[in-house]
Amino acid sequence: LCFTDEGRNAVDRAGGAHIVVDHIRSLCSKTDPASEKLLTVFCGMLMNYSNENDTLQSQLINMGVIPTLVKLLGIHCQNAALTEMCLVAFGNLAELESSKEQFAYTNIAEELVKLFKKQIDHDKKEMIFEVLAPLAENDVIKLQLVEAGLVECLLEIVQKTVDSDKEDDIAELKTASDLMVLLLLGDESMQKLFEGGKGSVFQRVLSWIPSNSHQLQLAGALAIANFARNDGNCIHMVDNGIVQKLMDLLDRHVEDGNVTVQHAALSALRNLAIPVVNKAKMLSAGVAEAVLKFLRSEMPPVQFKLLGTLRMLIDAQAEAAEQLGKNVKLVERLVEWCEAKDHAGVMGESNRLLSALIRHSKSKDVIRTIVQSGGIKHLVTMATSEHVIMQNEALVALALIAALELVTAEKDLENAQLVQILHRLLSDDRSAPEIKYNSMVLICALIGSEPLQKEVHSMAFLEVVSKLRSHENKTVAQQASLTEQRLAVES
Repeated sequence: LCFTDEGRNAVDRAGGAHIVVDHIRSLCSKTDPASEKLLTVFCGMLMNYSNENDTLQSQLINMGVIPTLVKLLGIHCQNAALTEMCLVAFGNLAELESSKEQFAYTNIAEELVKLFKKQIDHDKKEMIFEVLAPLAENDVIKLQLVEAGLVECLLEIVQKTVDSDKEDDIAELKTASDLMVLLLLGDESMQKLFEGGKGSVFQRVLSWIPSNSHQLQLAGALAIANFARNDGNCIHMVDNGIVQKLMDLLDRHVEDGNVTVQHAALSALRNLAIPVVNKAKMLSAGVAEAVLKFLRSEMPPVQFKLLGTLRMLIDAQAEAAEQLGKNVKLVERLVEWCEAKDHAGVMGESNRLLSALIRHSKSKDVIRTIVQSGGIKHLVTMATSEHVIMQNEALVALALIAALELVTAEKDLENAQLVQILHRLLSDDRSAPEIKYNSMVLICALIGSEPLQKEVHSMAFLEVVSKLRSHENKTVAQQASLTEQRLAVES
């Protein structure tokens, strides 16, 4: 009856689910053939009843059916038909967030891993995987699965299937390695498996990177990116030669490479480049050059990670920032990506890298390269971003341009209507204090150019600035006084 919507609704109206759940509870511990047969049918009914129906799934969860089914699975693990029905019912329920919290209070992780270890049949394993994947999205259950020994099972599957070209084995390899990456997304489960970089799991995952299987290369790089979520792990991995492995992997995928592998390896390098002590080591290992090989990529996810990696690498690294900032090909590509309207992430990262090249290098050559490539207008637009951090990065870069190369950039700054934008930022009460401060610093620098100075005077900046002298933020108030003096002198 519960196979159709009409049947489900009729059973729901008659309170059928309550009756069945009560029966399951009372029969749960009985292992005679008749009871087991009846329990199998009851689980099958729940499976159909809850199939693709959020409301009825919630209803069953609220009735507390989850702990009962977990208990059932433990008691009847020898009965293949019953465990199968039970698993499919779990699969339906595990999709809802509210169910995961209930599952976390049961010993589901232990029961599933125990059941998984006994399976030889591919379809049965697949069935357990389908319950494991949604449950493993919950951080508490992730840790329970790790503690129940799931990782060892997954590593074993990888070992058995890695060289096989059978369709079932390839599917199993993918599912096992994907699930492994998912387990590493939880902070506690990840640290437990890292074991200070000495963990056997971490070592095994490292061996996936030079593998010939794209799936394992991908999972290995994603796993490293997940391990690289705190400074301690990142420093340990860089000191132990992980960078070379990732660069070798990238090298294998430069020409017509696998986009997902490129994206994963760049993600790992980006995360590894976050700790300050790693930047110089990675630069001297040649990471910037390795990453630049992907400048030709037309794939936005790869472009996005490439930009993020370079931006992390040059943070406070003046020499590297200057070298990259004088690379005309790179700067031209950045300017092109600053217009990638369809890909907000790529557009944002390109702007931020342009600004970072100037801020970290403080180099006239870099500024000239960016002016010649048409980058100024993008930095001015970036000053109007909805994100304060990006506005601020743009204003600091523009202030450096105005201080070091005002004559070269004068025309572009004028065409991009920088002065009008600064007037708007200073007049707007919602502008953050650092935005107001840096806008005034920039105004003082722009007065050094005759055409820009004319614009400043034509827009009654004095009025706006004198109001800011009484700003609640001391630094803004002080800068307002200085700016007012400069404007009065110049007029």
